[in-house]
Amino acid sequence: MPLQHIFIVYLISTLIVFLPSFGFAKLFVKAGAPAWKAYVPFYNTWVMQDLAKRPKHWVFWQFIPVVGWFISPGIFIEFAKVFGQFSFGSHTAASLAAPVYFPYLAYKKNPNFIGEEGVKRNKKAGWREWVDAAVFAVVAATLIRTFVFEAYTIPTGSMEKTLLVKDFLFVSKLSYGPRIPNTPLSVPFVHNYMPIGTAKSYSTAIKIPYTRWFAAPVKRGDAVVFNFPAGDTVIHAPGFESANPYYDIKRRAALGSPDDRAVLNDPSNFPIVVHPVDKSDNYIKRCVGIAGDMLEVKKNVVFVNGKQEEIPPYSEINYIVTANTGLDFDVMKEEYDLNAEKGDISLTGVKMNEYRMLLTHKAKEKLLKSGLVSSIVLDEAYNGGGGDVFPYDTLHKWTREDFGPVWIPQKRTSLKLTPENYSIYERAIRVYERNDFSMQNGKFLLNGKEVTDYVFKMDYYWMMGDNRQGSQDSRYWGFVPEDRIVGKAWMIWFSYDGGPRWNRLFRMIK
Repeated sequence: MPLQHIFIVYLISTLIVFLPSFGFAKLFVKAGAPAWKAYVPFYNTWVMQDLAKRPKHWVFWQFIPVVGWFISPGIFIEFAKVFGQFSFGSHTAASLAAPVYFPYLAYKKNPNFIGEEGVKRNKKAGWREWVDAAVFAVVAATLIRTFVFEAYTIPTGSMEKTLLVKDFLFVSKLSYGPRIPNTPLSVPFVHNYMPIGTAKSYSTAIKIPYTRWFAAPVKRGDAVVFNFPAGDTVIHAPGFESANPYYDIKRRAALGSPDDRAVLNDPSNFPIVVHPVDKSDNYIKRCVGIAGDMLEVKKNVVFVNGKQEEIPPYSEINYIVTANTGLDFDVMKEEYDLNAEKGDISLTGVKMNEYRMLLTHKAKEKLLKSGLVSSIVLDEAYNGGGGDVFPYDTLHKWTREDFGPVWIPQKRTSLKLTPENYSIYERAIRVYERNDFSMQNGKFLLNGKEVTDYVFKMDYYWMMGDNRQGSQDSRYWGFVPEDRIVGKAWMIWFSYDGGPRWNRLFRMIK
């Protein structure tokens, strides 16, 4: 963790325990402690625990980065109790508005110190026991969700058939190191919008720069959950968000699309919303290229540093299959996981016994060995989900099936800037690494100075769906910076499609 990040985390911790000190000071005197002790951060909470006769080891928990922010309010609540403050409202104010509440308590209400014995005589109402238990559960679950693992649901078929729509996953935050929230002030268990209405679920009053504890790099081949890089700006309306990205709409509008221009010119019905990094939509893809790799896609097969990468066993591609005889669709579903109702298999109508099949790599190899077919070739005519790809310029004639070669940026590595690679790396340098960067008359300006090279501040990754021809992935929006990485897809804990998919429960993700 960089030193400046550590400084910011502990500065916030210090302010949490110092800002209420003007109220603590008078209350300390009432309890028989010197006022000056109230103004010494963390020593003041030690004194509070001593006066309340509560465990002093709580004080040391405050020094756990970010977790300590949740411990301090608990100490404040215990301190308020020794002055006879037992109401739910008082405890809420003590935990969430301590800099205002404690001066108000000391100077306006002027309570008496009742000590530990007075606290013991107070009997909580039954409903308070339930509320306190619920608050504890929410805080504990929030900490687990932030630092250990998080539940995630597969929304699209981009990873089929490795992961299916309505697979419910656990995502490990520890695999790459837990990332500290950029926006810690947010509603628990809600990502970016409130479940009802259009309001955001978070506040940007406090912003924390990218910080990751015990960072570990993503490995090539990992199934990774990350914040959609192009989802920092979205159109908040049904059918848009990350499914129809704002930058795609803006690009098409610039090319003359009347429908996209109409969307951009109607902000009341199609409002534009900007999200911080940790509140952009979550995606899941497979990492096929890591920082420093030279990556190329040839006919949907990935080559890294000149070598063909192993194809995931359940990676799907559309093929034209010539069978030796007519095929039974029920058998094909049972043996090769081809569902005719979903369009996985159909007759082409061009030749006798010729089929169009959406085959996994594993099913393809099995079918070739079965003796049922004479040939399996790529469906060159298939274009579902095709179209223009990153970096959307006139120099690179890349397609979804044949892409690159492209170098994936690596931390502390210098890139020679050229007019040919400007469109590839411009967004990473300008947006992800927060620079003023542009090209003018073939020259490159970085934060007001002319440069010929750029040294990257972060590692980047290349993500692709296992459903290679049905995935919105890095071929459409480029690199995924390390600060967008959420965690590693770990285990399917439940799966549902009209009923539980029992054979998928508790399956480890590879």
